[in-house]
Amino acid sequence: MKKRRILGIDPGYAIVGFGIVDYDGLSFVPVEYGAILTEAHTPFTERLYAIHKDMEFIFEKFRPDCMAIEKLFFTTNQKTAIDVAQARGISVLSAAKRNVQVFEYTPLQVKSAVVGYGKAEKKQVMEMTRQLLNLAQIPKPDDAADALAIAICHGHTTRWS
Repeated sequence: MKKRRILGIDPGYAIVGFGIVDYDGLSFVPVEYGAILTEAHTPFTERLYAIHKDMEFIFEKFRPDCMAIEKLFFTTNQKTAIDVAQARGISVLSAAKRNVQVFEYTPLQVKSAVVGYGKAEKKQVMEMTRQLLNLAQIPKPDDAADALAIAICHGHTTRWS
């Protein structure tokens, strides 16, 4: 079976978590993970541009076959939801620009795919992510661990041939 490179994204505008894994249908190999950080007092448009530059770098350097991203779901703060949605759009645009297919997953889907239980605690998801990737410790920051979990979710829920 062909190995696929999956880019997982945990969207945000202060912190964008990313995690890249190679998956052959049986096991995951971590390639890189981390976070794109933007400064709080920077104008929002500059924050979006910083995310854009870093996303372009990630796509150019790692050349993922597909991208998995968390589907947004907000019930309270609409201002935050709109800002996160704009930042999320930067990641989606970087993928679209390269004809990289984008897959969306809810937090429930991620928990179910990684832990086997949709109401798993965040700590359980992070620990299972660590185990599935054979890492010595849970990836930091949490956003990077979340992005890796999203990538694993995609690997577990997609038909590979």
